[in-house]
Amino acid sequence: MKILRQITSRFSLMGKYYLRWVLFIAISWTTIDLIWIRFFHFSTNLKSENPFKFISPLAIMLRGVIVFFMSGFMGMLLFKVRQSFRDTALSINLLLKTGLLLIASIFMNFLLHFTYSVFILDLSFSRGLEMFFKDATSTIWLLHHSLGWVVLFLITQLAIEFYEKYSPGVFWDIFIGRYIKPKVQKRIVMFIDLIDSTPIAEQLNSQRYFRFIRDFIYFVSVALLEYDGRIYQYVGDEVVVSWIYNRNNVKKSLDALALASKLLQRNSKYFRVNYGVIPEFKVGIHAGEVTVGEIGLIKKDIAMSGDTMNTASRICEYCNEVRQKCIVSKDFLTDTKIQWETESLGGIDLRGKSESIDLFILKI
Repeated sequence: MKILRQITSRFSLMGKYYLRWVLFIAISWTTIDLIWIRFFHFSTNLKSENPFKFISPLAIMLRGVIVFFMSGFMGMLLFKVRQSFRDTALSINLLLKTGLLLIASIFMNFLLHFTYSVFILDLSFSRGLEMFFKDATSTIWLLHHSLGWVVLFLITQLAIEFYEKYSPGVFWDIFIGRYIKPKVQKRIVMFIDLIDSTPIAEQLNSQRYFRFIRDFIYFVSVALLEYDGRIYQYVGDEVVVSWIYNRNNVKKSLDALALASKLLQRNSKYFRVNYGVIPEFKVGIHAGEVTVGEIGLIKKDIAMSGDTMNTASRICEYCNEVRQKCIVSKDFLTDTKIQWETESLGGIDLRGKSESIDLFILKI
Protein backbone atom coordinates (compact mmCIF):
# COMPACT_ATOMS: atom_id res chain seq x y z
CA MET A 1 0.00 0.00 0.00
CA LYS A 2 2.88 2.37 0.76
CA ILE A 3 4.37 1.79 -2.69
CA LEU A 4 0.94 2.37 -4.28
CA ARG A 5 0.55 5.67 -2.38
CA GLN A 6 4.02 6.76 -3.53
CA ILE A 7 3.11 6.01 -7.12
CA THR A 8 -0.29 7.73 -7.04
CA SER A 9 1.16 10.77 -5.24
CA ARG A 10 2.95 11.62 -8.47
CA PHE A 11 -0.36 11.97 -10.31
CA SER A 12 -2.42 15.14 -10.44
CA LEU A 13 -5.97 15.00 -9.11
CA MET A 14 -7.31 14.60 -12.66
CA GLY A 15 -4.67 11.93 -13.26
CA LYS A 16 -5.85 10.05 -10.18
CA TYR A 17 -9.45 10.42 -11.35
CA TYR A 18 -8.62 8.88 -14.73
CA LEU A 19 -6.50 6.18 -13.05
CA ARG A 20 -9.43 5.15 -10.83
CA TRP A 21 -11.69 4.86 -13.86
CA VAL A 22 -9.09 2.84 -15.80
CA LEU A 23 -8.66 0.43 -12.89
CA PHE A 24 -12.44 0.15 -12.48
CA ILE A 25 -12.80 -0.61 -16.19
CA ALA A 26 -9.98 -3.17 -16.16
CA ILE A 27 -11.31 -5.00 -13.08
CA SER A 28 -15.01 -4.92 -14.03
CA TRP A 29 -14.48 -5.92 -17.67
CA THR A 30 -12.15 -8.75 -16.65
CA THR A 31 -14.61 -9.99 -14.04
CA ILE A 32 -17.52 -9.91 -16.48
CA ASP A 33 -15.47 -11.70 -19.13
CA LEU A 34 -14.34 -14.48 -16.78
CA ILE A 35 -17.86 -14.99 -15.41
CA TRP A 36 -19.18 -15.24 -18.96
CA ILE A 37 -16.43 -17.65 -20.01
CA ARG A 38 -16.74 -19.80 -16.90
CA PHE A 39 -20.49 -20.26 -16.87
CA PHE A 40 -21.70 -19.63 -20.41
CA HIS A 41 -18.94 -20.28 -22.91
CA PHE A 42 -16.27 -22.79 -21.95
CA SER A 43 -16.35 -26.54 -21.41
CA THR A 44 -14.20 -28.53 -19.00
CA ASN A 45 -13.92 -31.35 -21.54
CA LEU A 46 -10.84 -31.28 -23.76
CA LYS A 47 -12.56 -33.75 -26.11
CA SER A 48 -15.52 -31.47 -26.73
CA GLU A 49 -16.50 -30.66 -30.31
CA ASN A 50 -14.63 -27.36 -30.20
CA PRO A 51 -11.26 -27.66 -28.43
CA PHE A 52 -11.17 -23.86 -27.96
CA LYS A 53 -13.90 -24.28 -25.33
CA PHE A 54 -11.61 -26.26 -23.06
CA ILE A 55 -11.14 -24.60 -19.68
CA SER A 56 -8.35 -25.06 -17.16
CA PRO A 57 -6.87 -22.98 -14.32
CA LEU A 58 -4.00 -21.95 -16.63
CA ALA A 59 -6.46 -20.99 -19.39
CA ILE A 60 -8.45 -18.84 -16.98
CA MET A 61 -5.32 -17.19 -15.56
CA LEU A 62 -3.90 -16.51 -19.03
CA ARG A 63 -7.19 -15.05 -20.22
CA GLY A 64 -7.61 -12.97 -17.08
CA VAL A 65 -4.15 -11.40 -17.43
CA ILE A 66 -4.63 -10.54 -21.11
CA VAL A 67 -8.16 -9.16 -20.65
CA PHE A 68 -7.10 -7.12 -17.59
CA PHE A 69 -4.18 -5.39 -19.31
CA MET A 70 -6.01 -4.91 -22.60
CA SER A 71 -9.04 -3.54 -20.73
CA GLY A 72 -6.75 -1.12 -18.91
CA PHE A 73 -5.23 -0.07 -22.24
CA MET A 74 -8.70 0.45 -23.73
CA GLY A 75 -9.71 2.46 -20.66
CA MET A 76 -6.70 4.74 -21.14
CA LEU A 77 -7.51 5.01 -24.85
CA LEU A 78 -11.08 5.97 -23.99
CA PHE A 79 -9.98 8.95 -21.88
CA LYS A 80 -7.11 9.84 -24.23
CA VAL A 81 -9.39 10.47 -27.21
CA ARG A 82 -12.17 12.22 -25.30
CA GLN A 83 -10.65 15.66 -25.83
CA SER A 84 -10.37 15.03 -29.57
CA PHE A 85 -14.08 14.25 -29.80
CA ARG A 86 -15.21 17.03 -27.47
CA ASP A 87 -16.81 19.04 -30.28
CA THR A 88 -18.91 16.16 -31.60
CA ALA A 89 -22.45 15.19 -30.61
CA LEU A 90 -22.68 12.64 -27.81
CA SER A 91 -24.19 10.02 -30.14
CA ILE A 92 -21.37 10.39 -32.68
CA ASN A 93 -18.86 10.64 -29.84
CA LEU A 94 -20.03 7.29 -28.47
CA LEU A 95 -19.93 5.63 -31.89
CA LEU A 96 -16.43 6.88 -32.73
CA LYS A 97 -14.98 5.80 -29.39
CA THR A 98 -16.80 2.47 -29.58
CA GLY A 99 -15.27 1.93 -33.03
CA LEU A 100 -11.77 2.53 -31.67
CA LEU A 101 -12.41 0.23 -28.73
CA LEU A 102 -13.78 -2.42 -31.07
CA ILE A 103 -10.54 -2.37 -33.07
CA ALA A 104 -8.60 -2.79 -29.81
CA SER A 105 -10.90 -5.66 -28.79
CA ILE A 106 -10.19 -7.47 -32.08
CA PHE A 107 -6.48 -7.29 -31.27
CA MET A 108 -7.30 -8.57 -27.76
CA ASN A 109 -9.19 -11.50 -29.28
CA PHE A 110 -6.17 -12.24 -31.44
CA LEU A 111 -3.96 -12.36 -28.33
CA LEU A 112 -6.47 -14.58 -26.52
CA HIS A 113 -6.84 -16.95 -29.47
CA PHE A 114 -3.15 -17.14 -30.29
CA THR A 115 -1.87 -17.57 -26.73
CA TYR A 116 -4.59 -20.15 -26.06
CA SER A 117 -3.46 -22.12 -29.13
CA VAL A 118 0.21 -22.01 -28.17
CA PHE A 119 0.14 -22.34 -24.38
CA ILE A 120 -3.04 -24.34 -23.71
CA LEU A 121 -3.42 -26.52 -26.82
CA ASP A 122 0.35 -26.69 -27.38
CA LEU A 123 0.12 -25.84 -31.07
CA SER A 124 2.96 -24.31 -33.07
CA PHE A 125 3.14 -20.54 -33.69
CA SER A 126 2.27 -20.98 -37.37
CA ARG A 127 -0.60 -23.31 -36.56
CA GLY A 128 -1.88 -20.85 -33.95
CA LEU A 129 -1.89 -18.01 -36.50
CA GLU A 130 -3.56 -20.25 -39.03
CA MET A 131 -6.33 -21.18 -36.59
CA PHE A 132 -6.95 -17.54 -35.69
CA PHE A 133 -7.23 -16.29 -39.26
CA LYS A 134 -9.48 -19.23 -40.10
CA ASP A 135 -11.87 -18.28 -37.29
CA ALA A 136 -11.51 -14.51 -37.86
CA THR A 137 -12.76 -14.81 -41.45
CA SER A 138 -16.04 -16.18 -40.13
CA THR A 139 -18.74 -13.52 -39.76
CA ILE A 140 -20.47 -15.56 -37.06
CA TRP A 141 -17.23 -15.84 -35.07
CA LEU A 142 -16.60 -12.08 -35.33
CA LEU A 143 -20.14 -11.25 -34.23
CA HIS A 144 -19.96 -13.76 -31.39
CA HIS A 145 -16.71 -12.23 -30.07
CA SER A 146 -17.61 -8.56 -30.72
CA LEU A 147 -21.26 -7.87 -29.92
CA GLY A 148 -20.89 -8.44 -26.18
CA TRP A 149 -17.90 -6.09 -26.04
CA VAL A 150 -19.73 -3.42 -28.03
CA VAL A 151 -22.59 -3.50 -25.51
CA LEU A 152 -20.08 -3.31 -22.64
CA PHE A 153 -18.28 -0.37 -24.30
CA LEU A 154 -21.52 1.58 -24.70
CA ILE A 155 -22.71 0.88 -21.15
CA THR A 156 -19.33 1.95 -19.72
CA GLN A 157 -19.28 5.20 -21.70
CA LEU A 158 -22.84 6.04 -20.73
CA ALA A 159 -21.97 5.34 -17.08
CA ILE A 160 -19.02 7.76 -17.30
CA GLU A 161 -21.18 10.43 -18.96
CA PHE A 162 -23.87 9.96 -16.30
CA TYR A 163 -21.32 10.16 -13.45
CA GLU A 164 -19.69 13.27 -14.92
CA LYS A 165 -23.04 14.97 -15.23
CA TYR A 166 -22.39 15.91 -11.61
CA SER A 167 -19.43 17.59 -9.99
CA PRO A 168 -17.07 15.01 -8.38
CA GLY A 169 -18.64 13.75 -5.19
CA VAL A 170 -22.14 15.04 -5.93
CA PHE A 171 -23.38 11.80 -7.50
CA TRP A 172 -22.17 9.84 -4.48
CA ASP A 173 -23.82 12.33 -2.10
CA ILE A 174 -27.13 11.88 -3.94
CA PHE A 175 -26.70 8.10 -4.14
CA ILE A 176 -26.27 7.67 -0.37
CA GLY A 177 -28.77 10.42 0.47
CA ARG A 178 -26.29 12.52 2.44
CA TYR A 179 -28.23 15.74 1.95
CA ILE A 180 -31.85 14.53 1.82
CA LYS A 181 -32.15 16.34 5.13
CA PRO A 182 -30.56 19.79 4.64
CA LYS A 183 -27.36 20.41 6.61
CA VAL A 184 -25.76 23.66 7.71
CA GLN A 185 -22.03 23.73 6.96
CA LYS A 186 -19.34 26.38 7.08
CA ARG A 187 -17.86 26.63 3.61
CA ILE A 188 -15.53 28.69 1.52
CA VAL A 189 -17.55 30.04 -1.40
CA MET A 190 -15.80 31.38 -4.48
CA PHE A 191 -17.33 33.16 -7.47
CA ILE A 192 -15.07 33.31 -10.55
CA ASP A 193 -16.24 35.54 -13.39
CA LEU A 194 -14.77 36.45 -16.78
CA ILE A 195 -13.44 40.02 -17.03
CA ASP A 196 -14.79 42.17 -19.90
CA SER A 197 -17.23 39.54 -21.05
CA THR A 198 -19.45 42.06 -22.91
CA PRO A 199 -16.67 43.55 -25.11
CA ILE A 200 -15.39 40.04 -25.85
CA ALA A 201 -18.90 38.87 -26.81
CA GLU A 202 -19.23 41.88 -29.16
CA GLN A 203 -15.84 41.08 -30.70
CA LEU A 204 -16.68 37.42 -31.35
CA ASN A 205 -19.79 36.01 -32.97
CA SER A 206 -22.15 34.01 -30.77
CA GLN A 207 -20.73 30.60 -31.70
CA ARG A 208 -17.08 31.64 -31.26
CA TYR A 209 -17.94 33.34 -27.99
CA PHE A 210 -19.61 30.17 -26.74
CA ARG A 211 -16.49 28.15 -27.65
CA PHE A 212 -14.36 30.79 -25.95
CA ILE A 213 -16.43 30.51 -22.75
CA ARG A 214 -16.28 26.72 -22.88
CA ASP A 215 -12.49 26.74 -23.19
CA PHE A 216 -12.16 29.35 -20.44
CA ILE A 217 -14.34 27.31 -18.08
CA TYR A 218 -12.48 24.11 -18.99
CA PHE A 219 -9.08 25.40 -17.83
CA VAL A 220 -10.52 27.08 -14.73
CA SER A 221 -12.39 23.90 -13.80
CA VAL A 222 -9.28 21.74 -14.18
CA ALA A 223 -7.50 23.98 -11.67
CA LEU A 224 -10.42 23.93 -9.21
CA LEU A 225 -10.79 20.16 -9.38
CA GLU A 226 -7.05 19.72 -8.96
CA TYR A 227 -7.39 21.23 -5.48
CA ASP A 228 -10.61 19.42 -4.48
CA GLY A 229 -12.99 22.27 -5.26
CA ARG A 230 -16.64 21.24 -5.35
CA ILE A 231 -18.00 23.00 -8.43
CA TYR A 232 -21.51 24.09 -7.54
CA GLN A 233 -22.67 25.51 -10.84
CA TYR A 234 -21.80 27.27 -14.08
CA VAL A 235 -23.77 30.43 -14.80
CA GLY A 236 -22.86 31.72 -18.24
CA ASP A 237 -19.19 32.73 -17.94
CA GLU A 238 -19.22 32.41 -14.14
CA VAL A 239 -18.09 29.45 -12.02
CA VAL A 240 -19.29 28.94 -8.45
CA VAL A 241 -17.19 26.58 -6.32
CA SER A 242 -16.91 25.72 -2.64
CA TRP A 243 -14.77 23.94 -0.06
CA ILE A 244 -15.54 22.88 3.51
CA TYR A 245 -13.99 25.64 5.63
CA ASN A 246 -10.66 24.75 7.28
CA ARG A 247 -7.11 26.04 7.09
CA ASN A 248 -6.01 23.41 4.62
CA ASN A 249 -8.86 24.21 2.26
CA VAL A 250 -8.17 27.95 2.48
CA LYS A 251 -4.72 27.17 1.07
CA LYS A 252 -6.21 24.83 -1.53
CA SER A 253 -8.67 27.47 -2.73
CA LEU A 254 -5.85 29.99 -3.24
CA ASP A 255 -3.61 27.39 -4.89
CA ALA A 256 -6.49 26.60 -7.25
CA LEU A 257 -6.70 30.28 -8.23
CA ALA A 258 -2.97 30.42 -8.87
CA LEU A 259 -3.14 27.31 -11.03
CA ALA A 260 -6.15 28.64 -12.98
CA SER A 261 -4.22 31.81 -13.77
CA LYS A 262 -1.17 29.76 -14.84
CA LEU A 263 -3.21 27.48 -17.08
CA LEU A 264 -4.79 30.43 -18.87
CA GLN A 265 -1.40 32.06 -19.38
CA ARG A 266 0.14 28.76 -20.46
CA ASN A 267 -2.55 28.46 -23.11
CA SER A 268 -2.49 32.13 -24.08
CA LYS A 269 -1.22 31.32 -27.59
CA TYR A 270 -4.18 29.00 -28.15
CA PHE A 271 -6.66 31.72 -27.10
CA ARG A 272 -4.86 34.40 -29.12
CA VAL A 273 -4.81 32.30 -32.30
CA ASN A 274 -8.40 31.07 -32.02
CA TYR A 275 -10.14 34.08 -30.47
CA GLY A 276 -7.76 37.04 -30.57
CA VAL A 277 -8.10 37.58 -26.82
CA ILE A 278 -6.65 36.03 -23.66
CA PRO A 279 -9.23 35.54 -20.88
CA GLU A 280 -8.79 36.94 -17.40
CA PHE A 281 -11.02 36.47 -14.39
CA LYS A 282 -12.15 38.30 -11.29
CA VAL A 283 -12.83 36.49 -8.03
CA GLY A 284 -14.93 37.05 -4.94
CA ILE A 285 -14.34 34.81 -1.91
CA HIS A 286 -16.30 34.61 1.31
CA ALA A 287 -16.64 32.06 4.11
CA GLY A 288 -19.64 31.35 6.26
CA GLU A 289 -22.56 29.06 6.92
CA VAL A 290 -24.58 27.69 4.00
CA THR A 291 -27.51 25.30 3.96
CA VAL A 292 -26.77 22.29 1.75
CA GLY A 293 -29.57 20.01 0.59
CA GLU A 294 -30.86 17.81 -2.19
CA ILE A 295 -33.39 19.38 -4.54
CA GLY A 296 -35.28 18.36 -7.66
CA LEU A 297 -37.62 15.57 -8.69
CA ILE A 298 -36.79 14.50 -12.25
CA LYS A 299 -33.40 16.28 -12.25
CA LYS A 300 -31.80 16.00 -8.82
CA ASP A 301 -28.88 18.08 -7.62
CA ILE A 302 -27.22 19.39 -4.45
CA ALA A 303 -28.10 23.03 -3.78
CA MET A 304 -26.53 25.59 -1.44
CA SER A 305 -28.33 28.63 -0.09
CA GLY A 306 -27.80 31.35 2.46
CA ASP A 307 -26.36 34.81 2.94
CA THR A 308 -22.84 33.50 2.37
CA MET A 309 -23.69 32.74 -1.27
CA ASN A 310 -25.17 36.21 -1.85
CA THR A 311 -22.22 37.92 -0.15
CA ALA A 312 -19.63 36.05 -2.22
CA SER A 313 -21.50 37.04 -5.38
CA ARG A 314 -21.60 40.71 -4.33
CA ILE A 315 -17.88 40.64 -3.51
CA CYS A 316 -17.17 39.37 -7.02
CA GLU A 317 -19.27 42.22 -8.46
CA TYR A 318 -17.36 44.72 -6.33
CA CYS A 319 -14.15 43.79 -8.13
CA ASN A 320 -15.39 45.88 -11.07
CA GLU A 321 -15.83 49.00 -8.93
CA VAL A 322 -12.27 48.97 -7.58
CA ARG A 323 -10.76 47.35 -10.72
CA GLN A 324 -9.21 44.45 -8.85
CA LYS A 325 -8.95 40.78 -9.82
CA CYS A 326 -9.47 39.20 -6.41
CA ILE A 327 -11.27 40.43 -3.31
CA VAL A 328 -11.85 38.35 -0.19
CA SER A 329 -13.76 38.88 3.02
CA LYS A 330 -12.31 39.12 6.50
CA ASP A 331 -14.28 35.99 7.40
CA PHE A 332 -12.28 34.07 4.81
CA LEU A 333 -8.97 35.27 6.27
CA THR A 334 -9.87 34.88 9.95
CA ASP A 335 -7.50 32.60 11.89
CA THR A 336 -5.70 31.76 8.66
CA LYS A 337 -2.14 32.57 7.69
CA ILE A 338 -1.61 32.95 3.96
CA GLN A 339 1.52 33.73 2.00
CA TRP A 340 -0.21 36.06 -0.42
CA GLU A 341 -0.09 39.84 -0.15
CA THR A 342 -3.31 41.52 0.98
CA GLU A 343 -4.50 45.12 1.15
CA SER A 344 -7.40 46.19 3.37
CA LEU A 345 -10.32 48.02 1.79
CA GLY A 346 -11.99 48.62 5.16
CA GLY A 347 -15.72 48.22 5.74
CA ILE A 348 -17.61 48.19 2.45
CA ASP A 349 -21.35 48.55 1.88
CA LEU A 350 -22.13 45.93 -0.74
CA ARG A 351 -25.24 46.10 -2.89
CA GLY A 352 -28.20 44.54 -1.14
CA LYS A 353 -26.39 44.21 2.22
CA SER A 354 -27.71 46.04 5.27
CA GLU A 355 -24.35 46.00 7.06
CA SER A 356 -20.85 46.77 5.84
CA ILE A 357 -18.31 43.98 5.51
CA ASP A 358 -14.52 44.14 5.82
CA LEU A 359 -12.87 43.31 2.50
CA PHE A 360 -9.30 42.77 1.35
CA ILE A 361 -7.61 42.90 -2.02
CA LEU A 362 -5.68 39.70 -2.65
CA LYS A 363 -2.69 39.90 -4.98
CA ILE A 364 -2.70 36.84 -7.24
